[in-house]
Amino acid sequence: MTHHYGYVSALSAALLFGISSTLNKIALRNVHPLVVAGSIYLTAGIVLMLLRFTPLKDKILKRLEFKAETQETFSKRDFLLLALIVLFGSFLAPLSFMLGLNKTTAVNASLLLNTETLFTVLIAILVFKEKVSRRSITGILLILTGAAVISTESFGDVELARGVIGNLLIILAGLSWAVDNNLSKLLSVKRDLLLVTSLKGLFGGSALLILASLIGIPLYIPLQSLPYILTAGAFSIGFSIVLFLFALREIGTMKTGAIFSTSSLIGALFAFLILGESFTEVKAFFGVLMFLGVYILSIE
Repeated sequence: MTHHYGYVSALSAALLFGISSTLNKIALRNVHPLVVAGSIYLTAGIVLMLLRFTPLKDKILKRLEFKAETQETFSKRDFLLLALIVLFGSFLAPLSFMLGLNKTTAVNASLLLNTETLFTVLIAILVFKEKVSRRSITGILLILTGAAVISTESFGDVELARGVIGNLLIILAGLSWAVDNNLSKLLSVKRDLLLVTSLKGLFGGSALLILASLIGIPLYIPLQSLPYILTAGAFSIGFSIVLFLFALREIGTMKTGAIFSTSSLIGALFAFLILGESFTEVKAFFGVLMFLGVYILSIE
């Protein structure tokens, strides 16, 4: 069995996650950012946990099982890893991002969030010793360049000297998600990816909502915002992470992390189609460059 399923899975995860930026923008009109973050993670956890008690569970896991070395059981070490993944990926990262977004400009935040991909690749190479070739580096650089341009509306508006604390918090969020991505690789060998993802969503989402309540943020979600939060939670977080974990298992952290950043292109397209935001010829050109980078990675 070839690894092409891993590339398809990484792109599918990016597609689902890319949709979330539009859904979240609509929900944020009436709901506090911390409540949105906690609610979508909690929704993901609930939906996937319920799914595990239906006949669909075995069908989904069978589709995702292409490697013979997948593991059925969880050890104490696995639960420690899961705790760290929840801490970094489902709590510290979204919390740092939301706080940082409040202390810097949206343009700065969009540009600096691309550090997640950079940190993911560096940790995979330097710490986990993933092999990297010149072709891989070329593909990753094309994807990173495209993501930086597409996620930044105008480089003339970038003021990194402005909102330094907020900028550092955005970088911390990127680093935290990168740690999450690399640690998640260690749990991607588990057969029950639905369980791994559901626990991540349940614990991370609950922690964020508890924190919001403790600092006095109302947990009320208007009825008109609920469909967007439920959709983003179930698909853009829940199923997206399941596919992301499968891609980690098949093609490794470095390539999965790089390909996943195409979500910025997908997010820009959906924002253009649904919210009427701009999508210029420049963004289209760099979007093509991103997919060229994905192609280079896939044919290696």
